[in-house]
Amino acid sequence: MHFDSLPVFRSVAIIPDMNRTFPGFSPRALAFFRQLERNNKREWFQPRKAQFEEFVQTPMLDLVTQVVDELRGFAVDHVPANPAKALYRIYRDTRFSKDKSPYKTHIAAIFPHARLPKHAGAGYYLGISHEGVQIGGGSYGPGPVELAALRAAIVRNERAFRKLIESPKLRRQMGHLQGEQSVRVPKGFAPDHPAADLLRRKQLYFFTVLKPEAALKPTLRRTIIDRFRLMSPVVEWMNEQMLRELESAEADEERPRRPEPMF
Repeated sequence: MHFDSLPVFRSVAIIPDMNRTFPGFSPRALAFFRQLERNNKREWFQPRKAQFEEFVQTPMLDLVTQVVDELRGFAVDHVPANPAKALYRIYRDTRFSKDKSPYKTHIAAIFPHARLPKHAGAGYYLGISHEGVQIGGGSYGPGPVELAALRAAIVRNERAFRKLIESPKLRRQMGHLQGEQSVRVPKGFAPDHPAADLLRRKQLYFFTVLKPEAALKPTLRRTIIDRFRLMSPVVEWMNEQMLRELESAEADEERPRRPEPMF
């Protein structure tokens, strides 16, 4: 899974035409990634950067722009001011990695909530590569405050949350809720709590990988949007809980404090 964390790719050569429907990627986009996987070095990539821009980067921006346009209808808080800012860079951050390959072998975009930290809040994710079309949604990197807010909300509304994540339509298209889990229930909760399976989670998201051929079809945009829509009730619920906690904390900080007695 690739929920990347590098800055977005800000340089784009061609402005997409919004008067047309996304036709799907060219087979040359997948071929480019297959070749890049075998030749992941600057000496190979730089002479072929124009191919990357033509067959991968520009079509991806076209797709993302059209996805953003549809997000306005059901997830307006996830609409970026500039669709290009939703794109991740192709360049890998190798500073703390044993793998010094300079390039990613996929292209991806993220649609976070505008009022929450980029990876801490719940958002939507899209990735394209020669290995498949990746579609995800949920909270991939909640911080301590966000995770505590989700756990507290799950305890209060366990039945409602389970109803959301166990929706038959959502299960058919996205599978089960995923994410790293602790071995034990966190402190403050009984080991046999009815929601123990959810409280142990450090991440709460849905993720699926479709066959690479899905990227080549004119139905790709609809495939993505349909799954984003299915995940939207869960994503919205998560963000509501996090925002409520953050707003409450901000209100406490702004509330006037009673002065300490002088004597």
